[in-house]
Amino acid sequence: MITIIAAAGENNELGKDNDLVWHLPDDFKRFKQLTTGHHIIMGRKTFESFPKLLPNRTHVVITRKKDYKKEGAVVVNSMKEALKKAEGDTQPFIIGGGEIYKMGLDFAEKIELTRVHGTFSADTFFPEIPENNFSLIEEIEHEKDGHHDYSFTYQTFLRK
Repeated sequence: MITIIAAAGENNELGKDNDLVWHLPDDFKRFKQLTTGHHIIMGRKTFESFPKLLPNRTHVVITRKKDYKKEGAVVVNSMKEALKKAEGDTQPFIIGGGEIYKMGLDFAEKIELTRVHGTFSADTFFPEIPENNFSLIEEIEHEKDGHHDYSFTYQTFLRK
């Protein structure tokens, strides 16, 4: 089951200057728990924003740069090629950024979205989820607390 996983603000903000605009430790833990042991498909800029490879995951990087190579990553030039590399995985994850999410919507069967309750200055946005293609099947709320400056809701969508 091809799954998109993302955290987005109320206006679908994802980030600014190739970084997140919030710090949500419980969301990071959930991301780690869900994606560990799977292929994670991302764009080059997202990949380069990581300080190091994420442990116990196969990094599949989509780039237009034909000569791009990075140790520890599988480099491809299209979403179809990325998904082919992840064929043996029962649940590969598309993890961003904005353009990769747009491409991934055509292929995704599930969306795990953390809706951050706030509005943010951003330069990268999550695409609108087409309501005619996806149904919201679960919501779990997380209040603002001493470790989280914003409340947020985990939302799970399945393709109809």
